[in-house]
Amino acid sequence: MSDNTNEEQKVIQLAYFEIPDTLRRIEDPEDPNHVTFIAEPIETGFGHTLGNSLRRVLLSSLEGAAITSVRIAGAQHEFTSLPGVVEDVTEIILNLKKVKFKHYGKEPRTLSLRVTKQGVVTAGDIQEDHMYSVVNKDQVICHLDQSTIFDCDFEVNVGRGFHTADDNNDKDRPIGVIPIDSIFSPVTRVKYAVDNARVGQMTEFDKLVLDIWTDGRVSPDDAMLQAASIMRHYLDVFVKVDGTRVDIPHGPRSDTDANTAQLRKLLNMSVNEIELSVRAANCLNNANITTVGQLAMKTESEMLKYRNFGKKSLNEIKDKLVQYGLTLGMQFDPKLLAAPAASPSTRLRDINDEARATDLQALITHNIDAYGDDDELE
Repeated sequence: MSDNTNEEQKVIQLAYFEIPDTLRRIEDPEDPNHVTFIAEPIETGFGHTLGNSLRRVLLSSLEGAAITSVRIAGAQHEFTSLPGVVEDVTEIILNLKKVKFKHYGKEPRTLSLRVTKQGVVTAGDIQEDHMYSVVNKDQVICHLDQSTIFDCDFEVNVGRGFHTADDNNDKDRPIGVIPIDSIFSPVTRVKYAVDNARVGQMTEFDKLVLDIWTDGRVSPDDAMLQAASIMRHYLDVFVKVDGTRVDIPHGPRSDTDANTAQLRKLLNMSVNEIELSVRAANCLNNANITTVGQLAMKTESEMLKYRNFGKKSLNEIKDKLVQYGLTLGMQFDPKLLAAPAASPSTRLRDINDEARATDLQALITHNIDAYGDDDELE
């Protein structure tokens, strides 16, 4: 007889939660290794919960590559001086700690640096391989005050956090191989803030603003992806305790046809109607940016590449978009960017009612596409 004792999966239905559907990113035009991520709306209190958790993971748990030991020809220990080399071995080791590597695998590799010259020796002189490449090639390693042979080998490993020289010390290491401290973490700084977010008439929700700086070994986008994935995998074990499924309803509280029409009209409004200065308007026309939607989907770095477009025009456009509840770097459903054939010219005065504008802002938040504002991953 077949077993009919299988029970239906237990389901727990929770109350409505405001959960952000997308993650907006803002690039720093002056620093490619700094990106600001914005998530909203979030239930009250969850902004700090998510922000603090992500910050701790970003600073402590991401992988990176670093030198773990070094062998310098003619040096038996770190307190040696080398003929023809300005720096002693201790200073050379301090400089080697600052060399950053991108890694394309996990295997430890031994890289070499061999030069015969007079002058400065930099990380760009390191002989790379397919597994590791140097990020900061201009990092100074030492100076040679005469035509001298400088011969150095070092082991590069992938790890997390910070390892001391004792952690990297292998009791079976050959004589002349010096273990050094290793900084594996590619994230140099993380800052988060929690502001208020509006959904309809309610303003008690959180907006999480997370700034990530890296040293170039990984991009801020990859750092965010790794940190979120680590958190998710740790939480998976708690979700799968007894096979019970938990349903959390989320999404827009209201998404009417009228609000969709308002958003479509706003995105397809001509940039000539938002009262920009002559210089900024001419730059947009020359760049073939004709609608507000096209403008909002551009990133700051893209805008600054246009001819005669500078910081003053950029700030003017950013301030103007804020008046409409928009920012640079957004992505929208392509269907919203196609204006109806019979739609008349739209002006902002058509949507100046406070209640309608509030609903429109909630709809803008909901319709931002889940993909990033561009495909650049430094």
